[in-house]
Amino acid sequence: MVINHYKMRGNILSYNLGGMGCSAGIIAVDLARDMLQANPNNYAVVVSTEMVGYNWYPGQDRSMIMPNCFFRMGCSAVLLSNRRLDYPRAKYRLEHIVRTHKGADDRSFRAVLLWDLVWRHLFGKKNGSLPSLPPKPYIPDYKLAFEHFCVHAASKIVLDEIQRNLGLSDKNIEASRMALHRFGNTSSSSIWYELAYLEAKERVKRGDRVWQLAFGSGFKCNSLVWKSMRRVKKPSRNPWLDCIDRYPVTSFTG
Repeated sequence: MVINHYKMRGNILSYNLGGMGCSAGIIAVDLARDMLQANPNNYAVVVSTEMVGYNWYPGQDRSMIMPNCFFRMGCSAVLLSNRRLDYPRAKYRLEHIVRTHKGADDRSFRAVLLWDLVWRHLFGKKNGSLPSLPPKPYIPDYKLAFEHFCVHAASKIVLDEIQRNLGLSDKNIEASRMALHRFGNTSSSSIWYELAYLEAKERVKRGDRVWQLAFGSGFKCNSLVWKSMRRVKKPSRNPWLDCIDRYPVTSFTG
């Protein structure tokens, strides 16, 4: 549909990233990077979107209606370039892409719950008290490595757990929470709404490192690290411009 609408050339390369879920945006950037490395002096456009219309539930079962309220339509587009002439006007430089897939591990493949919940479920209560949890792994201080965080806005509970497990502050997770409050779960495009929030707040300074973290289906985790090439001023077009002065809100449910 996109190729037809924009009347693109007949030799254009099209890749299907369907089924990748909320982490598809980072997977698409990884693919675009590989294509640019093989084709110097070129551009690549990455479009991330959530199409809730295809999964709309028209029935009356309340448990099935919940996703109708939870997921929202969302879309973002990112222009990537490996042209030297674009260096002076680029906002960010792609530093790292890390993709971790644990689908080959049966424990990861079958597990969607958090480990501590599984531990409590398996061993239950003893003498009126919960068993001690296994030792927690060492968690580095990610705040020393990154100035900004864009964590996929899956839900309030998920963000709470990620904040706790990664040792992030309320300020670190603010962009994710506000994106969830304003736009809901927009799947793969949520991390770009969060980056737009930081830009609308004019928080990104020259040399800042931005960590975008997306995950899906319980056993995929993909992350991007961008380094700011310059101070990013408030853009003239941004999905937050009509409401940025009202954020952050102090509390909400999600």
